[in-house]
Amino acid sequence: MGHNMASWKILEEMMIELKKKGVNIPPNVINDLRSAKLMIQLSCGEGSTGEALQKAEEYLANVEAFMVTEAQNTFGSGRADLLLRQLEEANAEVCQEEPKKEDKYITGVPRDQKWIRVEPLATMPAHQIMEIAKQQNLQVNPQKDGRLVVYGQQENIKEFLKKMTVAK
Repeated sequence: MGHNMASWKILEEMMIELKKKGVNIPPNVINDLRSAKLMIQLSCGEGSTGEALQKAEEYLANVEAFMVTEAQNTFGSGRADLLLRQLEEANAEVCQEEPKKEDKYITGVPRDQKWIRVEPLATMPAHQIMEIAKQQNLQVNPQKDGRLVVYGQQENIKEFLKKMTVAK
């Protein structure tokens, strides 16, 4: 999991750099990067199968293909080679940083319901997350750190995650 998150971070930074240079990033590439992060987080959960990790790697490969091409067109082959080396190093080693310890139990969530913690982004603000959750008959509790705890029936959580990955 660590190398996937490291790759995701490198690709995110490259996307920001390209945007600053005026490169138009297609919505599907932005969505793939967002989906990759969600799948990486899902793959860390208890009872997770390899499907989420495999899907995350597919999303990352799509983003990487676009980013390398655009980096080469925008910055030249030297910068694109540097990006490829960084991604290679990220894939070769597992991140040494300790993941943040998160509470396993959230107060206010009934025991019979499943929950997921969501971090709002500039491309997916809290009000949009709350709207998608409401459409799926889910409850939302804002946390002190700015993240949202979305909870409800497992089927509704799955639908919520699917909608989050395709939402613009």
